[in-house]
Amino acid sequence: MDANKIRSTYIDYFKDNKHAVIPSASLLPENDPTTLFTGSGMQPLIPYLMGETHPKGTRLVNSQKCFRAEDIEEVGDNRHTTFFEMLGNWSLGDYYKEEQLRWFFSFLVDKIKLDPTKIYVTVFAGDDRLGIPRDDESVLIWQKLFKEKDIEAKAVHIGSEQNGYETGMQGGRIFYYDAQKNWWSRSGPPEKMPIGEIGGPDSEVFYDFGTEHATHPEYKHKKPHPNSDSGQFLEIGNSVFIAYIKNPDGSFSALPNKNVDFGGGLERIAAAANNDPDIFKVDLLHNTVKDLEKLTNKKYSENTEAFRVVVDHLRGAVFMINDGVLPGNTDQSYFVRRLLRRAVRFADQIGIQSGELSKLAHSVINTYKGHYSTLETNLDKIVEAISKEESQFRKTLNRGLNKIEKIFNAEGGNGKQLVIYAKTLFDLYQTDGFPLELSVEIINNKQKDPVPDEVIEEFKILFKKHQELSRAGADKKFKGGLAEHSQQIVAYHTLTHLLLSSLRQVLGEHVHQAGSNITNERLRFDFNHPERLTEEEKQKIEDLVNEALSIGGKVHFEHMPKSDAQNSPDIEGSFWDRYPDEVKVYTITGTDGKIFSRELCGGPHVTNLSEIKGRFMIKKEESVASGIRRIKGVLQNETQ
Repeated sequence: MDANKIRSTYIDYFKDNKHAVIPSASLLPENDPTTLFTGSGMQPLIPYLMGETHPKGTRLVNSQKCFRAEDIEEVGDNRHTTFFEMLGNWSLGDYYKEEQLRWFFSFLVDKIKLDPTKIYVTVFAGDDRLGIPRDDESVLIWQKLFKEKDIEAKAVHIGSEQNGYETGMQGGRIFYYDAQKNWWSRSGPPEKMPIGEIGGPDSEVFYDFGTEHATHPEYKHKKPHPNSDSGQFLEIGNSVFIAYIKNPDGSFSALPNKNVDFGGGLERIAAAANNDPDIFKVDLLHNTVKDLEKLTNKKYSENTEAFRVVVDHLRGAVFMINDGVLPGNTDQSYFVRRLLRRAVRFADQIGIQSGELSKLAHSVINTYKGHYSTLETNLDKIVEAISKEESQFRKTLNRGLNKIEKIFNAEGGNGKQLVIYAKTLFDLYQTDGFPLELSVEIINNKQKDPVPDEVIEEFKILFKKHQELSRAGADKKFKGGLAEHSQQIVAYHTLTHLLLSSLRQVLGEHVHQAGSNITNERLRFDFNHPERLTEEEKQKIEDLVNEALSIGGKVHFEHMPKSDAQNSPDIEGSFWDRYPDEVKVYTITGTDGKIFSRELCGGPHVTNLSEIKGRFMIKKEESVASGIRRIKGVLQNETQ
């Protein structure tokens, strides 16, 4: 069974169990200031997990596109990718543990035909200090499910990951782990959760590929256990039971309505179905691997790292460009550029000629177009963007070579010891995208003695600091997290509606949203417009926004069919394909009855403009791409 079939089987299975199918959201998260990308299936469902009513009901299912920027440097082994799909199902105060665990187990064993003897599960061990019991309820459900397959499922205590390396499997099938492993909240384990935060225990499912796959050298002399990184076990799904809220005194109370949030990696499940831990053997990736073999006349088995990097990075770039992100130097655009430039470097290693990388994009699109039809629609745009970036990077490579030549000549050259400082190497990497290994290779070919090890180590320190900054706020766990929704962020998001309405009044109705990012300190709003704004235009836009704030008024929403919203001339909308068949339309109406804005959106918003404090000011207006402008604005109090 290929991965496309697994995806459709999963969605159909949960449809049969009365779940409404919702579309995948964009890779660019809406109203989430904590991350640049959608990194988990539940991320777009934040408002509904926090209590809003979903127009499709209380049972939902989908396959969500995800991207994790922090995994770029990890790609090259058999399990890390940047882009992936997360199969997800949710209960919003509907069913709970009994139904969730049975449905997922049945899907794996009865639908996908996984061998149940290779399935191991984990549950929460409890926390006596906080009065949260261990999850014996899930254990009993799992034991019953395994019993139905004639498997005795012994439950054993592991506790911490480190303890697991000492105790080993202990003949267990079900394993109790502490909160570091089997508790979920957007803030981490219970002690890190702020007051009012929700969370709960989770139950993870692992597939055992066999001891022969425990190849990670770090775990060579440690005992195996499921929730480790030895290579033997792979997590393929996680059911989160959001059941608790943190009280002001640090204790926890049960939520009146409990939610289920499930996420399962499509490629990981397919790898288990293949009984092969190499996810690059899964058809979604292997189709492109085979095309790459034809293109290079080289074998994947003899060039695994280079093949994996090229295939993964190209696929990630294809999906990012399809969602509207072109290669650039800031934010999401920077990561598209980084993907493609890293792909070019590894493509060179296996003999891909200039210009052929963009041709390989057709392979990715052909694999996915049945489920993501916009890929075929945007094929020309995707291929053109990849081709342009590849060509531009090859010019950058030449500039980097010239810089190294100048540095070398300045230091004397002619076989003399060349002292290349780590900062110089890092500047070449960060500014010009020039890989360290290429710089070192060139320098070592020009001099008698190699670049000193201490210089390489210093570069790694600088690079690590750069990575830590890039990864700030990113959750490397498989299960992802909710985003922040402070009052100020909600206020700024509502303000973007007034800003877009004002832009359209001043500049024209051709203006639509092209992206946004909001923090507690400011809003950032991208829109399509061919020219730089004049000072007079910026002032008019500010005045219109502040006029609405001074008048005040209500913010309310209504559910309606998406087709009705699209056909309504007074409803503004962008990214229509991101939304389900039933949508929310927010209307901002002044106290004088004037409609300031009527726009398709997922939320969250203030309920009244009086909750937005301060005067809106445009701090910066600039170009970020061809035909795309960006406004950075703030709310400023009179005392500021």
